[in-house]
Amino acid sequence: MHQIILIRITGDDKPGLTSTLTGQLAQTRVDILDIGQAVIHDTLSLGILIRIPRESESSPIIKDLLFTAHELGVNLTFTPIPPERYEKWVEAQGKARHIVTLLARTITAEQVAAISRVIAENGLNIDVITRLSGRAALSDAVPLRQACVEFSVRGTPADPAAIKGQFLAIAAELGVDIAFQEDGAFRRNRRLVAFDMDSTLIAAEVIDELAKEAGVGRHVAEITESAMRGEIDFKQSLRKRLALLRGLSAETLSSVAERIPMTEGAERLINNLKRFGYKIAIISGGFTYFGQRLKDRLGIDFLYANELEIVDGRLTGNVVGDIVDAAKKAEILKDIAAREGLSLQQVIAVGDGANDLPMLNLAGLGIAFHAKPVVKQGAKQAISTLGLDSILYLIGMRDRDTVT
Repeated sequence: MHQIILIRITGDDKPGLTSTLTGQLAQTRVDILDIGQAVIHDTLSLGILIRIPRESESSPIIKDLLFTAHELGVNLTFTPIPPERYEKWVEAQGKARHIVTLLARTITAEQVAAISRVIAENGLNIDVITRLSGRAALSDAVPLRQACVEFSVRGTPADPAAIKGQFLAIAAELGVDIAFQEDGAFRRNRRLVAFDMDSTLIAAEVIDELAKEAGVGRHVAEITESAMRGEIDFKQSLRKRLALLRGLSAETLSSVAERIPMTEGAERLINNLKRFGYKIAIISGGFTYFGQRLKDRLGIDFLYANELEIVDGRLTGNVVGDIVDAAKKAEILKDIAAREGLSLQQVIAVGDGANDLPMLNLAGLGIAFHAKPVVKQGAKQAISTLGLDSILYLIGMRDRDTVT
């Protein structure tokens, strides 16, 4: 009868350690049923599940490994695994898997404890925990650095919506972001990212900035806030706001564009997405004049927004053509995906307003970015504490894979 043994190796990591130990096993022709290794602060934790052939005995194998481990200066433990326990473990491999991503400025024990408690209470099991962010130096004086830990969990949650609610509550309490998403082939095979523009790619609402120039800033900002909260129809709100801008000089557009900053992490995110072959789209209820500047600066592939009507060098208070509202955004997203030959599961959509929700919920990964509560509740994922480049963590990228 085959013997199944779990070998655990711990100690200081060093080059050649795994090679030496597995080389020792190779002499007895054992099968490796599973293997996993992690190194934290140069300390190794290696597990090897082996099956010893019927014609071999375990005692000499264990004795030789213990001798080799002593020479290497590491610790070994051996645990026999009953066949029925092994078979039960094999049967569990078909269970659903999810990824829980913790985003924060600094990772604390309180955050990890809260997340792992929710995982356990919902009948899920943590298989792997991985740090995706880079190592932080003790002398690191940068106050806005990012930190990310990813949990790979196994099991089928009874109520995914309830888990999302629990994570949102923890995120609000601890000032972090927590994403919960299925771990499947599409998560690692997304190819299109669609962004809203105002308060997403850029750190302002353009129409509010134009309104300041026209002397109607307070009135327009109130309408904008109401629209972003989903309290009034976007088309109606846009027409109301544009009417207040009637007669504003078109030369004002340039000066407004110059002073609006990019959102934290936007350039780094898009530069890295382009490196990895993603197509990038702006689908915005804002204006093409400002979107074109971003398109030229960042190499955006697609731009859809509202075109301001200008006559005799002044805004008329109207747009040219149909207004890009919530329904239009969703329609455009579907059209781009179809033309690119992509499933909507391969699409990421990012926005902050209620008019982004249909687009966010169409995409395989929809992210409410620094959004109002109604949008955070309605979207699949939310980021409220870090910059746009933290989206790289949600698609599984490590800092070492990216450029600054």
